[in-house]
Amino acid sequence: MTSISRDRFESLVRRAISELPDNFRARLDNVDIIVDDIASIDQLIGTGIESEMDLLGLYEGIPLTARYGYDMIIPDKITIFQKAVESACASQEQITEEIKVTVLHEIAHHFGIDDSTLEQIGI
Repeated sequence: MTSISRDRFESLVRRAISELPDNFRARLDNVDIIVDDIASIDQLIGTGIESEMDLLGLYEGIPLTARYGYDMIIPDKITIFQKAVESACASQEQITEEIKVTVLHEIAHHFGIDDSTLEQIGI
């Protein structure tokens, strides 16, 4: 396991977002992307994941494809879990790559793409 500072980790998350294609970034509507250490028990419920160290990221909200009459709603939330990502990686390079993959995966959920579809396309 390799660990990095929270500032460095957050910088890598921001970089992963900035490297998304313009049309993806333009469609990020009412969504906050944050970093936390690990998932809470409440966040694990319904994921099918038992250990908080196995959940690298989580999308919580209403996907774009399911929004109707969407007005004056608190932002959706994407959380990237730093300690879980670090525990899955053996180097800073792997952390950087895992952040990119995890950010893309969770943003895909914001766009309404489910896990089985993401698995089929390799994300």
